[in-house]
Order: sequence, then structure tokens, then C-alpha cells
Amino acid sequence: MSRQPSALGRPTSGKRRLKELMVQQDNRVCADCGAPDPKWASANIGVFLCLKCCGVHRSLGASISKVLSVTLDDWSDEEIEAMFEVGGNASANSIYEAYFPEGVSKPKPDASHEDRLKFIRSKYEHQEFLKPSLRILSSSSEKGSLKASLSRKIMDSFRSSSSNTNGMAEYMGTLKIKVLKGTNLAVRDMLSSDPYIILNLGKQTVKTSVVKSNLNPIWNEELKLGVPENYGTIKLQVYDHDMFSADDIMGEAEIDIQPMITSAMAFGDAGMFGDMQIGKWLKSYDNALIEDAAVNIVDGKVKQDLWLRLQNVESGEVELELEWIPLTE
Repeated sequence: MSRQPSALGRPTSGKRRLKELMVQQDNRVCADCGAPDPKWASANIGVFLCLKCCGVHRSLGASISKVLSVTLDDWSDEEIEAMFEVGGNASANSIYEAYFPEGVSKPKPDASHEDRLKFIRSKYEHQEFLKPSLRILSSSSEKGSLKASLSRKIMDSFRSSSSNTNGMAEYMGTLKIKVLKGTNLAVRDMLSSDPYIILNLGKQTVKTSVVKSNLNPIWNEELKLGVPENYGTIKLQVYDHDMFSADDIMGEAEIDIQPMITSAMAFGDAGMFGDMQIGKWLKSYDNALIEDAAVNIVDGKVKQDLWLRLQNVESGEVELELEWIPLTE
């Protein structure tokens, strides 16, 4: 990738264009914390950043966020064009912050490093606030392609003039999946494991955090997956996180979401009904259920509790809570 020369420190025409973009109103504050006068940018994400958030972005690695100084670093033509295609912080945040879970808020300029790190990792690394249609596989086997895949999908979204309306048109609704806990998980290290869970539906993948040295981890983490019209089963996999080798599989299970979706669609606005059972996924010899999983309306929400025995492994159980969120919410 060729770089633009900057003779005697004078800004090139590309640099001048970049500075013109930086003075737009939305780009005069950091995209992540709102601190004024940002002097850094993530070239592949397309946002302007303050020094403190820049440090967090650097810690994510260049495969996720390639950080450059607006004034000191040389920029390639491709990097500058990518910034212009995104259009700045407001445009980027309309994608990366499309769906904030309840209780989540952006850090302030005086936020601690820990709060800043948690938010930025959730936003860019785990893609928790993206439209479901833009989330991509981020398992250990494909980390090398993360930057290219996400950048391509985000750029395609910005290039589409109707991205804000068409992004959800392919989905019937969203499943909010609360990963509660694991029990008696398999040992993959010397005496224990460092487990995390990956959930996959179609081309979407979400994952939990890693719980260190625990065979009975408690996550209590909420993940979201968009449900397309032609949906299949959700594939659940438990992995042991390893620092210096490929992560080891610790079991898997398939989740049949048809009973929940069919029941939810049949009843429509669940808020019109009192608490009641409206469906059930039945335990059988060929699924992972430990007991039947009823679909219930609880406080106006369609929910289902799942107790799964992991398959293709010596031991392990996982408990989840599913909630259906229609497009109207």
C-alpha cells in the first residue's frame, strides 16, 4: 500500500482533505467519549478519537482498529478515502451504536480507563451495539480477517442510501439471549478451564466474556441475534481460552428456536396478555434439552428458559434465558 509523501512536514492534499473532515461539527469531539478536539483517528473504522480513547483502540490491535495521528502520521489514499466514505463520527456511530442495551451508556471525557476499555471493546471488538445484519464471525479461527470483513460490511452499509431502513427489513425480530451459567464443564487445562460461549445463527456470531479457571462459571451476560425469515437453529459452542494455542472445544449444543418464534408470532402483542404458557420445546433423545423448555408470556414478554446438556464432550451443562423482541420495539 503506497504512502503519500509529506515533504518537509507540509501537509499533502490528502492531509488537507482529512483536516477538512475533522473540522465538521460531529468530528470536533471524540467518537467514543465526547472529549473535545480529537487529534487521532481509526483509519479502518472511520472515527476521530481523543488521546485516551486512542490508547484503548491501540490495545485492541490493528486488525480491529488501525490508529493514526491526523497530524503526525502518513496516510495512504485508501485510508483517507475510507474516512470520507464513512463521513465522520455521527455517521459511524449511527451504525456502531445502533442498539444500546438497557443500562449501557457512553463514557464521559473523564471516565476511568477501565470504563473506557469496557465500552470500546463492547462497541468495536464484540460488536454488541451493531445492527444484527452487520455482525460478523469473530471466533479465534477467523480473527485475521476481522478487519477486512467488518470494514467491508460497514462500508457497504454507508454506501447504501437506504441502509437505516433496509438493515432490519430482512429480520422478523431479535432474540435477546441471557447466558446465565455453566455447570460441571470439562477440564481442558491442568485442573480447570477458562470457558467462554459462542452463539451462531446464520452468519451472525456473538460471544460471552472469558471466565478464568472455573468449571462452574456464572456469566449473566445478555447477547442479541437478529432472526431472519429463513432462520435455522442456534449453534452454541463452549471453548476454553488459551493464550498461546488454539482454543479448545468444551462441548456444543443446538437450540431449536422454532417453538418460541412460532408461539410469539401467533400471539402477536404479548403485552395484551397476562402471564401464561404459549408453547413448548420438548426434550427428546436427539436434542440437548435436559427438561422440556416452556415458552411463556411473563410481564408482557415472550420468554423461554433453557437447560442444556453439552454434546460431544465428557460433561457440562449450560443455562440460558431467551426473550423475543419484535421489530416494533
